[in-house]
Amino acid sequence: QLQASGGGLVQAGGSLRLSCVASGETLSTYAMTWFRQAPGKEREFVGGSRWSGGTPIYADSVKGRFTISRDYAKNTAYLQMNSLKPEDTAVYYCAAKGGIVTTLSTRYAHWGQETLVTVSS
Repeated sequence: QLQASGGGLVQAGGSLRLSCVASGETLSTYAMTWFRQAPGKEREFVGGSRWSGGTPIYADSVKGRFTISRDYAKNTAYLQMNSLKPEDTAVYYCAAKGGIVTTLSTRYAHWGQETLVTVSS
């Protein structure tokens, strides 16, 4: 089970950190990934990484601004979002699957609840 939190309202240029707490799962073989869905748009890949380590993968739209990290002791994945833009406004989800990171949301079996990020201009 995944539980996402940390969304909110922020001005353009600001920062937010999203959290995704995993419970009831052994994450060592999982990929943890963030997706988002803006109003009227399809769900899109934001970034992800293997829980066990390795270089995270990011969408071009967030590269250099967003950072994925993990706290193994807390079984929590984070998405640090800096230099936020109005176009980052969306509902954000964390998701997990066995194996490697993929950008295809349909490949993910485990989803956290949505957390809304609103960036005002």
